[in-house]
Amino acid sequence: MVKHKRMDLPIEGMHCASCVLSVNKTFGKIDGVEEVDADLSANKLHITIDTKKISYEDMERLVKNLGFELHTDEMTIRIQGMHCASCTMNVENYLIRLDGIFDVKADLTSQTAKIRYDSSKVTLDEIEEVIVSLGFELLGVEGQTEIDEEAIYQQDLKEKMNRIIVGLIFSVILMILMFSGWDPLMGLTHNIHEATGIHISSMGLLSLIVSIGPFFYISLPILKAGINGLMHKNLNMDVMYSMGILVAYVSSIFGTFGIVLDHTFMFYDSAVMLPSFLMIGRYLEARAKKRTSDSIRELIGLQPTVATSIELDENGEIASQKEVSIVDIVIDDLLLVKPGDKIPVDGDVVGGESYVDESMINGEPIPKVKKDGEEVFAGTINQDGVLHIKAKKIGKETVLSNIIRLVEKAQSSRPPVQKFANTIVSYFIPVILSIAIMVFAIWYFVLGGTLLFSLTCLISILVVACPCALGLATPTAVTVGVGRAAEYGILIKNGDTLENAGQIDVAAFDKTGTITEGKPEVDDVMAYDGSEDDLIKLAASIEQNSTHPIAKAIVNKSKELDLELYPITGFENVAGKGLKAELNGEMVLAGNMALMDDYDVEISDELVDKYHELESLSKTIIFLARDKSVKGLLSLSDKIKANSKKTIDELHNMGVKTYMLTGDNESTALNVAREVGIDNIEAGVLPEDKLDIVKKTQANNTKKVLFVGDGINDAPALTQADIGVAMGNGTDIAMESGDIVIMEGDLENVVAAVQFSKKVMRRIKENIFWAFAYNSLLIPIAAGVLYPAFGITFEPALAGLAMAMSSVTVISLSLMLKRYVPEIKRSKN
Repeated sequence: MVKHKRMDLPIEGMHCASCVLSVNKTFGKIDGVEEVDADLSANKLHITIDTKKISYEDMERLVKNLGFELHTDEMTIRIQGMHCASCTMNVENYLIRLDGIFDVKADLTSQTAKIRYDSSKVTLDEIEEVIVSLGFELLGVEGQTEIDEEAIYQQDLKEKMNRIIVGLIFSVILMILMFSGWDPLMGLTHNIHEATGIHISSMGLLSLIVSIGPFFYISLPILKAGINGLMHKNLNMDVMYSMGILVAYVSSIFGTFGIVLDHTFMFYDSAVMLPSFLMIGRYLEARAKKRTSDSIRELIGLQPTVATSIELDENGEIASQKEVSIVDIVIDDLLLVKPGDKIPVDGDVVGGESYVDESMINGEPIPKVKKDGEEVFAGTINQDGVLHIKAKKIGKETVLSNIIRLVEKAQSSRPPVQKFANTIVSYFIPVILSIAIMVFAIWYFVLGGTLLFSLTCLISILVVACPCALGLATPTAVTVGVGRAAEYGILIKNGDTLENAGQIDVAAFDKTGTITEGKPEVDDVMAYDGSEDDLIKLAASIEQNSTHPIAKAIVNKSKELDLELYPITGFENVAGKGLKAELNGEMVLAGNMALMDDYDVEISDELVDKYHELESLSKTIIFLARDKSVKGLLSLSDKIKANSKKTIDELHNMGVKTYMLTGDNESTALNVAREVGIDNIEAGVLPEDKLDIVKKTQANNTKKVLFVGDGINDAPALTQADIGVAMGNGTDIAMESGDIVIMEGDLENVVAAVQFSKKVMRRIKENIFWAFAYNSLLIPIAAGVLYPAFGITFEPALAGLAMAMSSVTVISLSLMLKRYVPEIKRSKN
């Protein structure tokens, strides 16, 4: 890999000399940054880095922490031909050398490479030139090129199967010839010997004639890839395979004609069988790898391609209808969804009533009833009634499209443990080559073994010591695990999150919408100077400008009473305290007691007593004031979610401490915490206070903190936490907040996400163990350690079969994750 890389990164948000200074100063302190120069006029960050010490993600994180953004172009290319860890490393190492490319992540499982680049400096043709020079094929760019993946996959399987069939047939023929003793060329070789004095093995010559065509047909892809590796000075696995295959075949030819070697060197059957077994391994591997990505293909398959567009008459009856393509639908189009049909877009029900299966969005198996005003989502299935829906989100804006995008991104990301595997792979091949040569030399020159036996050991070591399984250990488990989590409505965004979520020490929760339902209802109305309706009207007039659940509850109450709201101006959200606005030139306040204190609003003893009484009942109290005079108060209650206590109990069983951080009053917070069993509470805190509490808990990096919030008001704490979990209801969810997104706000899924993390990481470690176990066990056997005591040798063909099985073992272990059910879900079921 290029050690020092010069980059000109597009940066946005710098607007003065102090911005430039802060960027230069911050990056100047980072180990791995050789030179840095933030250019305000060009909006570029000119930087030279040591790529072994700092990654693009590290730089992006630093820039974001400073309040700026790196705006690079992104594309994902499809590559055909990558089959081991060294293949992906070669793609990354060579593409990163191109000027204008900032980051490359090649993925073996999906056969893709995600590239961040500057489109003004590097072209797709230049990228393709590098891909082709490495011996691979560029199929196209995702989203820009129509790629028939199924046809490519089937063609690849067909070619591999043809080579396997030819290889196995001719391997059997060669073995029969060698053991039958039938030798039709004996007379010919005898005549040649009489005429020239050259002694040619007649059986060897017959085997050469029979094998030469099949050998090159089967071995050609491997040999081509090996030659490409040598041309690029890369000792990849294809180089080792090619060496093993060619040593076996060339030794057989030399033995046939008596050149240096004698007639005992007959590896023709092994030379044909060896690439055949390699092809069997790659065939099984290709099929298994496709299965690892089934989850994302199933999600993509949920997207309907056509819909029924309708027009209604003045009576609300269907005047006309026609079938249209999904791409032709625009916002506010009216669509008809019949029983059994997939809902084509995100929208609102404007007619009809039916149950809708939303399990593909939120993981919940129980269908939900949908009627006028209810929201529905693309890809969900209408069950028994007819629905008329109005399109609100289409194409890439739908919840399903967002889920697909997040899952794809997560599946192509890498947990830190993969760096360990990649480091081993980079040293593995040179070490194995050295071992193979040393074993040959020790057997032949030191221990006096035959040349035939010494060569057999060398070939077997070259073939069996394949790190393919090591390269597949992490990406296959991540791909299957992330896809399985998505089926439960848990969107894990990246590999770092997947690894860290299982290591948390502290779980901190926001209260409203997290521990509680987030759907408070107005309970008590205590009005001064007017009627209760007047107080609700005043409250709803100011709250209508807020999206907070409490605001929505008050506005809904005014709608129930059919109240006409006041026109409000000068609206202002006072963080953590309430709302401020103007009505006919007078200041109007709606909020907690702290807000009243800030604006010197006097509260009577009677109201204070009522406040404490309602507070003791775990209710949220809103004071209403106009022109510094209290008009009354409203109280709202918010039910605790049914699974909140179970979630907290499960976390305690894992040894995780729990906190609740809320802007609500201390009495309400204590009552909620007591009911669900939370260890610690911090009440009356502002969003910035939550950030400080998370930082304090993380002090000296001694604890890993998971924070659960709504993804909007809690964004600072979500970003600061080691794992930020954004709760959502599948619609206005803040997809970009937090590291994990929980669809439908199911609190149990916080625990399920932690359990997924632990399970996937355990499976990755098991995969790595088995990848090492094959090599640790079989390399010594291939080296002949059992031969002196037991006479056991490891034939090259068997070495090829064992190598193939190591990859299949690892992928099969990863595929078992498709059946994994988190422990908390098992107890629920």
